[in-house]
This record gives sequence, C-alpha cells and structure tokens, in this order.
Amino acid sequence: MRPNPAPLLLLAACLPLVYTLSNVEELKSQERLFLHSLGLSGRPRPAGSLQARRHVPSALWKMFRSSENIKVQESDPCTVSEYGVRGNIIRYVQDQGRLVSGWSSCQLCVEKQLFFNMSVLQPVELLSLAQLEIKFHWKPFSHAELLQGPRALSVSLYKVIRATLRGANAQANRRLLLSQSVQLQPDPASITLDLTSLGESWRKPGRNYGLVLELLPLSADPEDLLPFRPGNSLPLEPTFTLPLIQASLVAVSLNPHQCRSRQRRSAVHLPVTPSNVCKARRLYIDFKDVGWQDWIIAPQGYMANYCHGECPFPLSESLNGTNHAILQTLVHSLDPNSTPQPCCVPIRLSPISMLYYDNNDNVVLRHYQDMVVDECGCR
Repeated sequence: MRPNPAPLLLLAACLPLVYTLSNVEELKSQERLFLHSLGLSGRPRPAGSLQARRHVPSALWKMFRSSENIKVQESDPCTVSEYGVRGNIIRYVQDQGRLVSGWSSCQLCVEKQLFFNMSVLQPVELLSLAQLEIKFHWKPFSHAELLQGPRALSVSLYKVIRATLRGANAQANRRLLLSQSVQLQPDPASITLDLTSLGESWRKPGRNYGLVLELLPLSADPEDLLPFRPGNSLPLEPTFTLPLIQASLVAVSLNPHQCRSRQRRSAVHLPVTPSNVCKARRLYIDFKDVGWQDWIIAPQGYMANYCHGECPFPLSESLNGTNHAILQTLVHSLDPNSTPQPCCVPIRLSPISMLYYDNNDNVVLRHYQDMVVDECGCR
C-alpha cells in the first residue's frame, strides 16, 4: 500500500513555493530522516482505529506527566527511576496469546497462552528490564455466584521451552516459573514477575515460545483452600464467569546512541523580538499539521524553537561567542568577501517525552534529548 501523501502536502502548503512531485519526494525523504533521528525505521501505522486501540496504561501517563513537570533533573536522564534501571524507552508490549481451554476441562482449570513479540525492540537497544504484569478482574453475574463462587485462584505460570506436537505431552515442554494463590475481590488482583533474562532470549529468532498461565478455582473456605471437584459442597454453577485476564510485558530498554548524560533544563519561554541579532526564535510544531496525530498520543505538539540572526562585530557577551567566533567576526569585518560571519546555532537544548503507538498497537513512552532549542550562540 502506497503511503498517503496528504500530510506531506499539508507541510508543503506552509511553504511559499510551488511544489512539484519531486518536492513531495524530497519532503518524504526529510520525513524519513527525522523519523530515523527519533530511532524509528519508518512512520508507525497502528493497525486498529483510534477508538479500538489499546488504553494507555495509567503508569505510563504518570511517567509522561512526571517528565513534563520536571524542571531540573539532577540524576541521569537515561535512568527510569520508577523501575530503577537504565533506559530511555518504556514499552507496554501487549499479550498476543489465546485462551487454550475452559473451566470444564483439566478438572475445572483454565489455561491461557501468553505471547509477547519482542522483535519490536531494535537490535541496537539494550534490554534493561522485562517485567510481566498480570491483572485479574472478576465480576460475578449474580449474588449467588458472589456467595458460592471461588474466592481465590491457584495461579501457575510456565515457560514453554519448545513447540509441542499435537498429541504429545505438553507438560514435558514446560518449566514452572511461578505458583501462588490470588484472592478474587471486586478490585483487580495483580501479579508481577521479573522476566528480563527470558525476555532477552525471546529476542533471538526461534526462541520465543511464550508462556502458559494455568488457573484453578479454589474453595471459599479461607482455612482450607481446596480445589473444586465433582461433588464438592460448593459446586461451580454454569453461570460462573472467568476472570478477565490482562497481561502486559513492561520492556525498558536503552538506545545508547540517543542517550547522553545531561541535565534536564526547564522550558524556556522566548520573547518575541524583531531583532536581526542571533537569538532563539519561537517555533511550535503541531503533529496534526504533518498528519502524525494518528500514532502520537501525547504531546499534541511542542515548542521546538530555532536559531536565527547575525553575529556582527564586535560580538557581545549576550551572543555567547567562542574565542574562534570572536576572531572570525574580526576578520570578516576587515575582509567580508573572503571570510563569512560565524553561524547562529543552538548551544543549549532540552529534551521532550513522547507517548505513541507502534505498528503492533503497543504503547511506547520514549524520552528524546536535544529536541528544544533553549539558547543560541555564535560559532
């Protein structure tokens, strides 16, 4: 499918030029270069509609808003403090597994396959953390179900070490990772488990066979959590419902090419000035104007700013000139035809954070350095 050129034409319409097809191709090339600078191989195209896409986890919203509100960050900007690991990319990789069986088989147990596609990480990324998060939501159909139904689940989590042929013993190809009970309450119950080493192995081709989650309803007696069996005094009625199972893999990774140790600076509100002297000028980038609102969740845009103006002789301290720039302006004043003026360039920049959907509808929080021009100087 050919890409839609409409967003690029919108960008072209902002410029005082008559754009031909070659100009649009040049804009596409510039878009690719910018996406590459963001660590993206191409423009993400989420599969689902905006309404059907995955809900943004509250933890990611909290981290995004925290990064927006920080005025000065004295610690390493490439550390995710919420998890205590190095990283500048946080992904909530969604479960692509399926329900294997229902409550009626395996003596009232249920099995669910969990599968997380780790190929969404680029080869350059260093995996710092892969944390499994499973939430159980149980809403009984009736008051009788609430009183007679299971009060807890026996939860077993297995790593699948190889594919199982039809008819073969599946248990022989599994390794137990976790076994515990979970109380069923109106509020969601949750389990977290560190799977970093396993997640790293899943990045290798042919090594990701996923997980199997096995659930078994337990007796309502708090002193004696016995499995339900035929003839039990607390029978499992047909109206009893499965808990809703939501599983995510929080993958924190570090792109070393986009992470340098710098202090995070406060946002700079630049004065509007008509002066021709080198200064930072306002430039707001609205992602809707370039057609990226379908994959960028937040922010809707940001104040990028840019540097523009002359570096005249003599250079004042306000122009932040280097010794070389001062000498260059002196030579330029004596012989302007052979030596150009120094250039007005960014000398202080600050980062931004972005929430977006990738091609697999995973929600990604990414921190980008050097995205906002805070101060300019002559160089």
